[in-house]
Amino acid sequence: MAADPESRETQAYLPDFCAAGTVFVVVLIAELVAIAVTLAAHGENAQFLVELSKTSFFVLWFALLGSLLMCQLRERLEGSGKTRAFVLSFAILLVLCLALAEIAWQLTQRFPDLLFIESSHGVFVGRTFAIGAIVIALAMRYLYVSSEWRRSIVLEAQSRISALQALIRPHFLFNSMNTIAALTRTDPRQAEEAVEDLSDLMRANLGGSKDQTSLKQEFETAAIYQRIEKLRLGDRLNVRWDIGDLPMRAQIPSLTIQPLLENAIYHGIELLPDGGDVLVTGRRDGKFLTIEIANPVAANRERKQQGNKMALSNIRQRYELAYGARATVDIEEGDDAYLVRLRFPAEGLEKTE
Repeated sequence: MAADPESRETQAYLPDFCAAGTVFVVVLIAELVAIAVTLAAHGENAQFLVELSKTSFFVLWFALLGSLLMCQLRERLEGSGKTRAFVLSFAILLVLCLALAEIAWQLTQRFPDLLFIESSHGVFVGRTFAIGAIVIALAMRYLYVSSEWRRSIVLEAQSRISALQALIRPHFLFNSMNTIAALTRTDPRQAEEAVEDLSDLMRANLGGSKDQTSLKQEFETAAIYQRIEKLRLGDRLNVRWDIGDLPMRAQIPSLTIQPLLENAIYHGIELLPDGGDVLVTGRRDGKFLTIEIANPVAANRERKQQGNKMALSNIRQRYELAYGARATVDIEEGDDAYLVRLRFPAEGLEKTE
Protein backbone atom coordinates (compact mmCIF):
# COMPACT_ATOMS: atom_id res chain seq x y z
CA MET A 1 0.00 0.00 0.00
CA ALA A 2 1.40 3.39 -0.97
CA ALA A 3 2.02 5.88 1.79
CA ASP A 4 0.04 9.08 1.73
CA PRO A 5 1.88 12.36 0.98
CA GLU A 6 1.76 13.52 4.58
CA SER A 7 3.31 10.26 5.78
CA ARG A 8 6.06 10.46 3.16
CA GLU A 9 6.82 14.03 4.23
CA THR A 10 7.26 13.06 7.87
CA GLN A 11 9.65 10.26 6.87
CA ALA A 12 11.76 12.40 4.48
CA TYR A 13 15.48 12.79 5.16
CA LEU A 14 16.39 15.46 2.63
CA PRO A 15 14.79 18.89 2.20
CA ASP A 16 12.17 19.20 -0.53
CA PHE A 17 14.25 20.86 -3.26
CA CYS A 18 11.13 21.02 -5.45
CA ALA A 19 9.47 23.46 -3.03
CA ALA A 20 9.63 27.15 -3.89
CA GLY A 21 10.64 28.06 -0.33
CA THR A 22 13.66 25.74 -0.42
CA VAL A 23 14.77 27.04 -3.83
CA PHE A 24 14.49 30.62 -2.55
CA VAL A 25 16.70 29.81 0.45
CA VAL A 26 19.24 28.08 -1.81
CA VAL A 27 19.38 31.07 -4.17
CA LEU A 28 19.69 33.47 -1.21
CA ILE A 29 22.56 31.45 0.27
CA ALA A 30 24.24 31.31 -3.14
CA GLU A 31 24.10 35.07 -3.60
CA LEU A 32 25.44 35.69 -0.09
CA VAL A 33 28.34 33.34 -0.88
CA ALA A 34 28.99 35.22 -4.13
CA ILE A 35 29.14 38.53 -2.26
CA ALA A 36 31.43 37.12 0.42
CA VAL A 37 33.83 35.55 -2.10
CA THR A 38 33.95 38.71 -4.21
CA LEU A 39 34.57 40.91 -1.18
CA ALA A 40 37.42 38.66 -0.05
CA ALA A 41 39.11 38.67 -3.46
CA HIS A 42 38.24 42.09 -4.87
CA GLY A 43 37.08 44.17 -1.91
CA GLU A 44 39.20 47.20 -2.88
CA ASN A 45 38.99 46.71 -6.62
CA ALA A 46 37.20 49.34 -8.67
CA GLN A 47 35.73 46.51 -10.74
CA PHE A 48 33.99 45.01 -7.71
CA LEU A 49 30.51 45.02 -9.28
CA VAL A 50 31.82 43.45 -12.48
CA GLU A 51 33.54 40.69 -10.52
CA LEU A 52 30.42 40.21 -8.39
CA SER A 53 28.28 39.75 -11.50
CA LYS A 54 30.66 37.09 -12.82
CA THR A 55 30.77 35.24 -9.51
CA SER A 56 26.99 35.51 -9.07
CA PHE A 57 26.42 34.15 -12.57
CA PHE A 58 28.49 31.05 -11.79
CA VAL A 59 27.12 30.51 -8.27
CA LEU A 60 23.46 31.04 -9.20
CA TRP A 61 23.73 28.62 -12.11
CA PHE A 62 25.14 26.06 -9.70
CA ALA A 63 22.40 26.73 -7.14
CA LEU A 64 19.55 26.38 -9.65
CA LEU A 65 20.99 23.34 -11.43
CA GLY A 66 21.80 21.72 -8.08
CA SER A 67 18.24 22.29 -6.84
CA LEU A 68 16.81 20.84 -10.05
CA LEU A 69 19.08 17.80 -9.83
CA MET A 70 18.28 17.16 -6.15
CA CYS A 71 14.57 17.61 -6.85
CA GLN A 72 14.73 14.82 -9.42
CA LEU A 73 16.92 12.49 -7.34
CA ARG A 74 15.47 13.05 -3.87
CA GLU A 75 13.26 9.96 -3.68
CA ARG A 76 15.96 7.66 -5.06
CA LEU A 77 18.56 9.03 -2.66
CA GLU A 78 16.32 8.63 0.37
CA GLY A 79 15.76 5.01 -0.57
CA SER A 80 19.42 4.34 0.20
CA GLY A 81 19.15 5.38 3.87
CA LYS A 82 19.66 8.55 5.84
CA THR A 83 23.47 8.72 6.09
CA ARG A 84 24.10 7.46 2.58
CA ALA A 85 21.53 9.90 1.19
CA PHE A 86 23.46 12.88 2.57
CA VAL A 87 26.84 11.53 1.53
CA LEU A 88 25.62 10.87 -2.02
CA SER A 89 23.91 14.27 -2.17
CA PHE A 90 27.08 16.00 -1.06
CA ALA A 91 29.15 14.09 -3.64
CA ILE A 92 26.68 14.78 -6.46
CA LEU A 93 26.59 18.50 -5.73
CA LEU A 94 30.35 18.68 -5.44
CA VAL A 95 30.79 16.93 -8.81
CA LEU A 96 28.30 19.39 -10.33
CA CYS A 97 30.29 22.27 -8.85
CA LEU A 98 33.53 20.95 -10.36
CA ALA A 99 31.84 20.37 -13.72
CA LEU A 100 30.59 23.96 -13.82
CA ALA A 101 34.05 25.19 -12.78
CA GLU A 102 35.62 23.28 -15.67
CA ILE A 103 32.99 24.63 -18.09
CA ALA A 104 33.67 28.17 -16.86
CA TRP A 105 37.41 27.71 -17.37
CA GLN A 106 36.94 26.34 -20.88
CA LEU A 107 34.70 29.28 -21.75
CA THR A 108 37.45 31.69 -20.73
CA GLN A 109 39.79 29.92 -23.14
CA ARG A 110 37.33 30.16 -26.02
CA PHE A 111 36.14 33.71 -25.32
CA PRO A 112 39.12 35.51 -23.72
CA ASP A 113 37.74 38.92 -24.68
CA LEU A 114 34.50 38.36 -22.76
CA LEU A 115 35.63 36.20 -19.84
CA PHE A 116 38.89 36.20 -17.93
CA ILE A 117 40.08 34.24 -14.91
CA GLU A 118 43.32 35.44 -13.34
CA SER A 119 44.20 32.14 -11.67
CA SER A 120 45.69 29.14 -13.41
CA HIS A 121 43.52 26.16 -14.28
CA GLY A 122 44.63 24.06 -11.30
CA VAL A 123 44.34 26.90 -8.78
CA PHE A 124 40.90 27.90 -10.05
CA VAL A 125 39.49 24.36 -9.94
CA GLY A 126 41.13 23.63 -6.60
CA ARG A 127 39.82 26.84 -5.02
CA THR A 128 36.36 26.15 -6.42
CA PHE A 129 36.51 22.62 -4.98
CA ALA A 130 37.47 23.85 -1.51
CA ILE A 131 34.93 26.68 -1.37
CA GLY A 132 32.23 24.48 -2.90
CA ALA A 133 32.79 21.66 -0.39
CA ILE A 134 32.53 24.05 2.58
CA VAL A 135 29.48 25.93 1.28
CA ILE A 136 27.64 22.77 0.19
CA ALA A 137 28.21 21.14 3.58
CA LEU A 138 27.03 24.21 5.51
CA ALA A 139 24.04 24.78 3.22
CA MET A 140 22.91 21.15 3.42
CA ARG A 141 23.27 21.22 7.19
CA TYR A 142 21.12 24.33 7.40
CA LEU A 143 18.48 22.92 5.04
CA TYR A 144 18.44 19.64 6.95
CA VAL A 145 17.87 21.38 10.29
CA SER A 146 15.11 23.48 8.70
CA SER A 147 13.51 20.36 7.20
CA GLU A 148 13.67 18.55 10.55
CA TRP A 149 11.98 21.50 12.20
CA ARG A 150 9.12 21.34 9.69
CA ARG A 151 8.87 17.57 10.21
CA SER A 152 8.62 18.09 13.96
CA ILE A 153 5.71 20.49 13.43
CA VAL A 154 3.85 17.90 11.33
CA LEU A 155 4.52 15.15 13.88
CA GLU A 156 3.46 17.39 16.75
CA ALA A 157 0.21 18.23 14.97
CA GLN A 158 -0.45 14.51 14.48
CA SER A 159 0.23 13.90 18.17
CA ARG A 160 -2.37 16.54 19.03
CA ILE A 161 -4.93 14.57 17.03
CA SER A 162 -3.97 11.37 18.82
CA ALA A 163 -4.36 13.10 22.18
CA LEU A 164 -7.82 14.32 21.23
CA GLN A 165 -8.75 10.85 20.02
CA ALA A 166 -7.79 9.50 23.43
CA LEU A 167 -10.10 11.98 25.16
CA ILE A 168 -13.29 9.97 24.52
CA ARG A 169 -14.37 9.77 28.12
CA PRO A 170 -15.17 6.31 29.53
CA HIS A 171 -18.34 7.65 31.12
CA PHE A 172 -19.67 8.59 27.67
CA LEU A 173 -19.14 5.04 26.38
CA PHE A 174 -20.69 3.50 29.49
CA ASN A 175 -23.70 5.81 29.37
CA SER A 176 -24.16 5.21 25.65
CA MET A 177 -24.07 1.44 26.05
CA ASN A 178 -26.53 1.61 28.97
CA THR A 179 -28.86 3.78 26.87
CA ILE A 180 -28.64 1.34 23.97
CA ALA A 181 -29.28 -1.60 26.30
CA ALA A 182 -32.44 0.09 27.61
CA LEU A 183 -33.62 0.89 24.08
CA THR A 184 -33.28 -2.72 22.97
CA ARG A 185 -36.28 -3.50 25.21
CA THR A 186 -38.40 -0.43 24.51
CA ASP A 187 -37.46 0.65 20.96
CA PRO A 188 -35.27 -1.86 19.08
CA ARG A 189 -35.24 0.23 15.90
CA GLN A 190 -33.90 3.28 17.71
CA ALA A 191 -31.38 1.08 19.54
CA GLU A 192 -30.09 -0.13 16.17
CA GLU A 193 -29.74 3.46 14.96
CA ALA A 194 -27.90 4.36 18.16
CA VAL A 195 -25.44 1.49 17.64
CA GLU A 196 -24.79 2.70 14.09
CA ASP A 197 -24.26 6.27 15.34
CA LEU A 198 -21.87 5.10 18.03
CA SER A 199 -19.96 3.04 15.47
CA ASP A 200 -19.69 6.04 13.12
CA LEU A 201 -18.52 8.27 15.96
CA MET A 202 -15.86 5.79 17.06
CA ARG A 203 -14.69 5.43 13.46
CA ALA A 204 -14.42 9.22 13.09
CA ASN A 205 -12.51 9.60 16.36
CA LEU A 206 -10.25 6.57 16.20
CA GLY A 207 -10.06 5.57 12.57
CA GLY A 208 -8.08 8.44 11.04
CA SER A 209 -5.17 10.73 11.73
CA LYS A 210 -5.62 13.43 9.09
CA ASP A 211 -4.82 16.86 10.40
CA GLN A 212 -7.33 18.62 8.14
CA THR A 213 -10.92 17.82 7.23
CA SER A 214 -13.84 19.67 5.68
CA LEU A 215 -16.34 21.63 7.75
CA LYS A 216 -19.07 19.33 6.44
CA GLN A 217 -17.36 16.22 7.82
CA GLU A 218 -16.56 17.95 11.10
CA PHE A 219 -20.16 19.04 11.65
CA GLU A 220 -21.46 15.59 10.68
CA THR A 221 -19.27 14.01 13.37
CA ALA A 222 -20.52 16.52 15.93
CA ALA A 223 -24.14 15.86 14.91
CA ILE A 224 -23.66 12.11 15.46
CA TYR A 225 -22.38 12.82 18.96
CA GLN A 226 -25.37 15.09 19.58
CA ARG A 227 -27.85 12.36 18.56
CA ILE A 228 -26.27 9.86 20.96
CA GLU A 229 -26.35 12.29 23.88
CA LYS A 230 -29.90 13.30 22.99
CA LEU A 231 -31.05 9.72 23.59
CA ARG A 232 -29.71 9.89 27.13
CA LEU A 233 -30.53 13.47 28.11
CA GLY A 234 -33.81 13.80 26.21
CA ASP A 235 -35.46 17.22 26.45
CA ARG A 236 -32.71 18.47 28.73
CA LEU A 237 -30.43 18.82 25.71
CA ASN A 238 -31.14 21.10 22.78
CA VAL A 239 -28.42 21.99 20.26
CA ARG A 240 -29.18 24.86 17.90
CA TRP A 241 -27.11 25.06 14.72
CA ASP A 242 -26.74 28.39 12.94
CA ILE A 243 -24.02 27.59 10.42
CA GLY A 244 -25.70 28.28 7.08
CA ASP A 245 -23.24 31.05 6.18
CA LEU A 246 -20.21 28.78 6.40
CA PRO A 247 -18.66 27.23 3.24
CA MET A 248 -18.87 23.51 3.98
CA ARG A 249 -15.92 22.69 1.71
CA ALA A 250 -13.55 24.84 3.76
CA GLN A 251 -10.79 22.98 5.59
CA ILE A 252 -10.50 22.91 9.38
CA PRO A 253 -8.22 21.06 11.82
CA SER A 254 -9.93 17.73 12.43
CA LEU A 255 -11.58 16.81 15.73
CA THR A 256 -12.33 20.41 16.59
CA ILE A 257 -16.11 20.82 16.87
CA GLN A 258 -17.05 17.49 18.45
CA PRO A 259 -14.70 17.85 21.48
CA LEU A 260 -16.00 21.38 22.08
CA LEU A 261 -19.62 20.19 21.84
CA GLU A 262 -18.75 17.38 24.24
CA ASN A 263 -17.31 19.88 26.70
CA ALA A 264 -20.39 22.08 26.41
CA ILE A 265 -22.63 19.14 27.28
CA TYR A 266 -20.46 17.48 29.91
CA HIS A 267 -19.43 20.64 31.79
CA GLY A 268 -22.60 22.62 31.13
CA ILE A 269 -25.87 20.89 30.26
CA GLU A 270 -25.39 17.78 32.45
CA LEU A 271 -24.93 19.92 35.57
CA LEU A 272 -28.22 21.77 35.02
CA PRO A 273 -31.32 19.97 36.40
CA ASP A 274 -33.49 21.37 33.61
CA GLY A 275 -30.79 21.19 30.96
CA GLY A 276 -30.39 23.98 28.43
CA ASP A 277 -29.43 25.02 24.91
CA VAL A 278 -26.05 24.72 23.25
CA LEU A 279 -25.73 27.26 20.46
CA VAL A 280 -23.32 26.59 17.58
CA THR A 281 -22.99 29.56 15.25
CA GLY A 282 -20.77 30.23 12.27
CA ARG A 283 -20.14 33.14 9.95
CA ARG A 284 -17.77 34.17 7.22
CA ASP A 285 -15.93 37.48 7.34
CA GLY A 286 -14.04 37.91 4.10
CA LYS A 287 -11.14 35.46 4.13
CA PHE A 288 -11.79 34.35 7.71
CA LEU A 289 -14.31 32.00 9.33
CA THR A 290 -15.64 32.26 12.88
CA ILE A 291 -17.32 29.44 14.80
CA GLU A 292 -18.74 29.86 18.30
CA ILE A 293 -19.96 27.18 20.72
CA ALA A 294 -21.88 28.60 23.70
CA ASN A 295 -23.54 26.79 26.61
CA PRO A 296 -25.13 27.71 29.95
CA VAL A 297 -23.31 26.86 33.16
CA ALA A 298 -24.59 25.89 36.57
CA ALA A 299 -23.82 28.27 39.40
CA ASN A 300 -21.41 26.91 42.02
CA ARG A 301 -21.16 23.52 40.27
CA GLU A 302 -18.08 22.29 38.47
CA ARG A 303 -16.74 18.94 37.37
CA LYS A 304 -13.80 17.63 39.37
CA GLN A 305 -12.12 16.53 36.13
CA GLN A 306 -10.72 19.33 34.01
CA GLY A 307 -10.75 17.55 30.65
CA ASN A 308 -12.13 20.66 28.95
CA LYS A 309 -8.90 22.54 29.66
CA MET A 310 -6.83 19.78 28.09
CA ALA A 311 -9.03 19.64 24.99
CA LEU A 312 -8.97 23.44 24.61
CA SER A 313 -5.20 23.53 25.05
CA ASN A 314 -4.80 20.85 22.38
CA ILE A 315 -7.08 22.66 19.97
CA ARG A 316 -5.41 26.02 20.57
CA GLN A 317 -1.94 24.60 19.94
CA ARG A 318 -3.07 22.76 16.79
CA TYR A 319 -4.57 25.98 15.41
CA GLU A 320 -1.31 27.79 16.13
CA LEU A 321 0.59 25.07 14.28
CA ALA A 322 -1.80 25.15 11.32
CA TYR A 323 -2.30 28.92 10.94
CA GLY A 324 0.18 30.71 13.19
CA ALA A 325 -0.94 34.19 14.24
CA ARG A 326 -3.76 34.16 11.67
CA ALA A 327 -5.99 32.03 13.92
CA THR A 328 -7.30 32.58 17.44
CA VAL A 329 -9.08 30.40 20.00
CA ASP A 330 -10.80 32.67 22.52
CA ILE A 331 -12.84 31.88 25.61
CA GLU A 332 -15.54 34.06 27.20
CA GLU A 333 -16.54 32.80 30.62
CA GLY A 334 -19.35 34.41 32.60
CA ASP A 335 -21.42 33.56 35.65
CA ASP A 336 -24.12 31.84 33.61
CA ALA A 337 -22.57 31.19 30.19
CA TYR A 338 -19.42 29.77 28.61
CA LEU A 339 -18.35 30.48 25.02
CA VAL A 340 -15.50 29.25 22.83
CA ARG A 341 -14.75 31.22 19.66
CA LEU A 342 -12.64 29.86 16.79
CA ARG A 343 -11.41 32.26 14.13
CA PHE A 344 -9.23 30.97 11.29
CA PRO A 345 -8.52 31.54 7.57
CA ALA A 346 -10.94 30.10 5.01
CA GLU A 347 -8.80 27.53 3.17
CA GLY A 348 -9.55 24.77 0.70
CA LEU A 349 -11.96 26.85 -1.40
CA GLU A 350 -9.68 27.60 -4.36
CA LYS A 351 -11.17 24.88 -6.56
CA THR A 352 -14.75 25.90 -5.92
CA GLU A 353 -14.61 29.68 -6.04
